[in-house]
Amino acid sequence: MKRVFNYMLIFLAALLFLGQEVATSAVTMPEFSLSSAVDGTIVNSKIFTGQVLLVTFFATWCPPCRQEIPTLKKLQQEYKEKGFSVVALSVDEGGAKVVKKLISLEKIDYPVLMADRPTADSFGGIGGIPTSFLVNRQGHVVKRYTGFVPHSLLENDIQAVLQ
Repeated sequence: MKRVFNYMLIFLAALLFLGQEVATSAVTMPEFSLSSAVDGTIVNSKIFTGQVLLVTFFATWCPPCRQEIPTLKKLQQEYKEKGFSVVALSVDEGGAKVVKKLISLEKIDYPVLMADRPTADSFGGIGGIPTSFLVNRQGHVVKRYTGFVPHSLLENDIQAVLQ
């Protein structure tokens, strides 16, 4: 029984480790032009040039995505003055109306855009949500996260990239 438990721990640790993928080479963040979930205006990724970004693909119906919102809001508030922004890309099929309701309910203060398949594909595909990408000031994706990511890990990685 103890051996099975040890194997389970090793398996869970491996899953957690694999969920935090380090980009091994400088991959440039793909450009995109997407509509804002709030007002429908088109937002081009070029407006974020020179900033550190956490680009996260999410959906309103996804429990881990909803669980991350307080962390994302806190990170946005803590680091926006240092040139950091969360950019959320919704994959909701229900459209902007559903997403706008969540933005209002959760008082989300970072940009929330409506993702499309070509944008998701240009990031290398999104196998599950949430999936997030940490982008440095030079526009390179330096880390990919699959699944829920603890606040402490995101904060450490963001601080390292901001320096």
